[in-house]
Amino acid sequence: MVAQPFDSLTGTALIAAKARAYGQMLKPRLSLLVAFSCAFGFVLASSNTNLVTLTMLFIGGFLLSGASVAINQIMEKDFDKVMSRTMNRPMPTERLTFREAVVFSIMCTILSIAILAAYTNPLTVGLSVLSMILYCFAYTPLKRIGSIAVFVGAIPGALPPLLGWVAATGRISYEALLIFGIQFIWQFPHFWAIAWVADEDYKKAGFKLLPLAGQKDLNTAIQIMIYTLFLLPLGLLPAVFGLTGIHSAFIVTICGVLFLAQTFSLMKTVSRESAKRIMFGSFLYLPIVQIALLLDKL
Repeated sequence: MVAQPFDSLTGTALIAAKARAYGQMLKPRLSLLVAFSCAFGFVLASSNTNLVTLTMLFIGGFLLSGASVAINQIMEKDFDKVMSRTMNRPMPTERLTFREAVVFSIMCTILSIAILAAYTNPLTVGLSVLSMILYCFAYTPLKRIGSIAVFVGAIPGALPPLLGWVAATGRISYEALLIFGIQFIWQFPHFWAIAWVADEDYKKAGFKLLPLAGQKDLNTAIQIMIYTLFLLPLGLLPAVFGLTGIHSAFIVTICGVLFLAQTFSLMKTVSRESAKRIMFGSFLYLPIVQIALLLDKL
């Protein structure tokens, strides 16, 4: 459903419509997941959690993610117009002008960096800026080049828990790299399942995210299975290195096995329905694993 044209709105209706459009630019569900991953890393690293710092890290992480996806939408506004999944975003529907979107993304960027600088440490701020640069100015243009975009995009996608750890400790330790590694490998089945489901739309915009030859075939399904398989040993490493205990290792293993089972279905059927199940499974896997690790540590 296309929003009512702004030229027919006045007063509070116009203000409310603009506010909704700005809110949609932040992709709040995605940005909340990023903020949660930051908080996850912070609490996991903290022996005595500072609630003020945790809250400000959550807000700063949310705004940084929001600014990044807003810049992404600015850069891809013409491509969003041709895809059914994105054509109703604020910029394709002209609910926000180019100038409004740019000013909004700049304000969110400045505010997020200011919050992180005030409440965390320089390394956290530097890694946050690196994450934004990689997402906006490497991953975004590479989406039209080839599947290398998935590898590049997996780096900023996996940085939030590491950022949380660094915010709590001030350094990148092997524990931080463990939780980074889990989220990094998770990105591949997650991205590729989405790319499989949205393949027709992505082709309209010239996006090339599927691996190898870019086909929805057995080879792609095998690639998805292999990366999902890697999650099984990776998920056990926090327990092996004493970061968490046996209870979370048990839950993570069950989640990994169930996630992996979905990839076997895709290899058998090579169908959009199986890819969609993997996509939804990936949305469940990461927060369940992170919550299990947190509860085991607490």
